[in-house]
Amino acid sequence: MSRFAPVALTVTSALLVLTACSGGVQGTPGGSGVRDPYFPKAGNGGYDVTHYALDLAYDPDDGHLGGTAEITARATQDLSAFDLDLTGMDVEQVTVEGERARWSRNGQELVVRPHDDLDDGETFQVTVRYSGTPETVTDADGSEEGWLPADDGALALGEPVGSMAWFPGNHHPSDKASYDIAVTVPEELEAVSNGELANRTTTDGRTTFRWRTAEPMASYVAALAIGDYDIHRSTVTSETGGDLPVYTAVAPTQDDAGREVLAELPDILEWGETNFGPYPFSSTGAIVAPEEAAGYALETQNRPVFPGAPDTSTLVHELAHQWFGNSVTPKSWRDMWLNEGFATYAEWLWREDNGGDSAQEIFDARYDHGEDDHEDLWDFPPAKPTSAAHISDSPVYERGAMVVHKIRQTVGDDTFYEIVQGWAADHRHGTADTADFTAYVEKKAPDADFTRIWDEWLYGDGKPDRP
Repeated sequence: MSRFAPVALTVTSALLVLTACSGGVQGTPGGSGVRDPYFPKAGNGGYDVTHYALDLAYDPDDGHLGGTAEITARATQDLSAFDLDLTGMDVEQVTVEGERARWSRNGQELVVRPHDDLDDGETFQVTVRYSGTPETVTDADGSEEGWLPADDGALALGEPVGSMAWFPGNHHPSDKASYDIAVTVPEELEAVSNGELANRTTTDGRTTFRWRTAEPMASYVAALAIGDYDIHRSTVTSETGGDLPVYTAVAPTQDDAGREVLAELPDILEWGETNFGPYPFSSTGAIVAPEEAAGYALETQNRPVFPGAPDTSTLVHELAHQWFGNSVTPKSWRDMWLNEGFATYAEWLWREDNGGDSAQEIFDARYDHGEDDHEDLWDFPPAKPTSAAHISDSPVYERGAMVVHKIRQTVGDDTFYEIVQGWAADHRHGTADTADFTAYVEKKAPDADFTRIWDEWLYGDGKPDRP
């Protein structure tokens, strides 16, 4: 509930009242969403976030999270008000540029009215102080994300919209930012997040971990793991010639199996750089949580999260996402196949390069037996999931990988790897959509005909005829 606006007001009427109080208003409220085709309320219009500074404190005994979020952003229009995405939690105070701001709540929207209007192009800082018990978000497909509590801690995951359960922000993949995340927990626990650990300090039985992510990151791949973890630090040599820090956190129950598969991480990264180009981030690693922590692995930036020790194929998949999804990020959730199709195809390439079936053999098996092994493979085309409940279904992953393989068949290996590496390099730390990708492929192979691939494999309904 708003501390500075009457409780009974709707968001629309609240904005009218707040606008009327301000005198000579030049701006207008920013949008309450970016009209994503599957998550229309996700993200917000009128500004672009450049940096998040989160200061969090968590007590596993009572599940209470206290937080202060300092968000630096640039206005992309004259703003009289703007929204942040935040579900649950109690908002205690909001300031903009150090001045107390009026605010109101409506579902996941935290509507902020600055003391003074913001000009188009102006950089500003909004600070939100909040607390409460974070929510576990149930997605349309039944999976759980957001804040996942455990006996001794918690796991925070955000794909597609769960990050709004633990910090306010512009929660859509089209808006990426750098992060500083400070987390204070009981001293016997670890707190692991993205980027690099800047420092840790212990006072009066509580330890504060300060994590820094300098490269742009979409909020859905932000992560926080709190609990009893065994920490291991090492380095690997990157293609760029420098030593890349490796930071892994493994739950004690997963120690033996986790260490065994994570020993493959340097070889997988070297293989990834050979195939996809230079690794796009300044550190790497993994979080191997207890098996019951989540129902899926997730490509959280710098260090993917696994519920239990992963197999090699899953580790390859999530590390490939560091190039495809985390560095080159989809502009909307309709473009998710660009993440999952490439990461799935990376699994196929790894098997091909390491004595397993060739990518062509895997493709043929999917085509011939897809209705048996992946019963929904032909339900919809990869670039047109039917709803939010299906953005993680087989057509996005497996048929997405089949699209990538069809491109490889069409252009040959030399041009294919030029396309893959060029795509990752040209859109490094940026966002892109399916139209960007198809235009890029056609530009790199101007003599090839991709009409049937786009029309039948990428966008077409049903099972395409075998060529």
